[in-house]
Amino acid sequence: MRITILAIGTRGDIQPLVALGAGLQSTGRHQIRFVAPDDFSALATIAGLDFHSLGLSIRDLLSTPAMRAFLEPGGNLIVGLRQLLQLLRPLFDRMMARTWSAAQGADAIVFSTLALGGYHVAERLGVPGCWALPFPTFAHTRAFPNVAFPALPLGGGYNRLTHRLAELTLHSFTARFFNQWRKHFDLPPISIFRWPYDQLRGAPVPRLYSFSPIVLPRPADWPEGTHITGYWYLDPPADWQPPADLLGFLSAGAPPVYVGFGSLPERSAARLTQIVVDALQRAGQRGVLATGWGGLSRAAVPPSANVFFLEAVPHAWLFPRLAAIVHHGGSGTTGAALRAGVPMIMVPHAGDQPLWARCVLELGVSPAPIPRRRLTADRLAEAISRAVADQGLRTRAALVGERIRADDGITQAIAVIEHAAA
Repeated sequence: MRITILAIGTRGDIQPLVALGAGLQSTGRHQIRFVAPDDFSALATIAGLDFHSLGLSIRDLLSTPAMRAFLEPGGNLIVGLRQLLQLLRPLFDRMMARTWSAAQGADAIVFSTLALGGYHVAERLGVPGCWALPFPTFAHTRAFPNVAFPALPLGGGYNRLTHRLAELTLHSFTARFFNQWRKHFDLPPISIFRWPYDQLRGAPVPRLYSFSPIVLPRPADWPEGTHITGYWYLDPPADWQPPADLLGFLSAGAPPVYVGFGSLPERSAARLTQIVVDALQRAGQRGVLATGWGGLSRAAVPPSANVFFLEAVPHAWLFPRLAAIVHHGGSGTTGAALRAGVPMIMVPHAGDQPLWARCVLELGVSPAPIPRRRLTADRLAEAISRAVADQGLRTRAALVGERIRADDGITQAIAVIEHAAA
């Protein structure tokens, strides 16, 4: 079967879909065409996928003043989404043209959270579409609110309403642009007042949630066609070798603490880096700091034998070698930390991150999260010290890691996709 995967977002959004594509292709039953921003060409190609560019750079978009302002601590997800969509507006025709081209000959289309163009292309081609999501959204439930809204003690009615409001907000931003494309391809317009993405070809659109039910069980009131599969892990190639200087640092002392805040740039990267380095020093710990796309800055602090900077390294290799993992709480990094069986410390910024922070706290594998806007060297040092020294925390993290490693999320997702396309 020929499957086109359409992915838009940061690395945390893209990497699980690369893992899914590689898993589909490894069965020998499928040929995968992977459509994504230019930033992820190497990631997809190394995984053996046929990469097609959407003609944009997510890193460049996130570096614009509007997005940098949104990324400040406490930024509103809906406001940020609107700003991102406004930035994408001039690129919309190019993105849809490239999506349409890459989908030719496809027997099925898998599309990511914001890659809604995949739905419309699947409708036009008359092929199945599956929605791949790294966090629980676009499926109404009374169990918890949409990630764009705060968790408030207002009951199930409030929670369910937030999902509806999030859908209508996103749809109001995008419907007009998709209707222009639909008109060009002789498809009927979609109503701006009704969420169109629940049905395709007269059947529910399968939703594949790439996290573990151990972390967040499936709500009983979720609609038909929603599947929590387990995490989709992308391991490094068999011939991958870690940098020699990183190996040297790891072997020079006790296991260090990892600190990284994902792909999102940070307007106060120098200040954040100083907080992190001060916290490590106060906790008496060595640190591996991942700069990502600008969350931390190597130039912000003097060189130190106790701190090692890197841009990125496969989490599957590095995380089991650490004493603790400090991160922003993205779905993919949370899954990698859980899989490693190492205690983590969450510093949630926005979006789905507070949800995962609550989940890992309830699992007992993390001290209390420290929201980004409340992060100080003292608070972080205290959390690091507890994560390293609390044997109960470490035992629970190891046990949860064993359970997570027993999951096979990619196999579960493949089964759903193949059933939908049958």
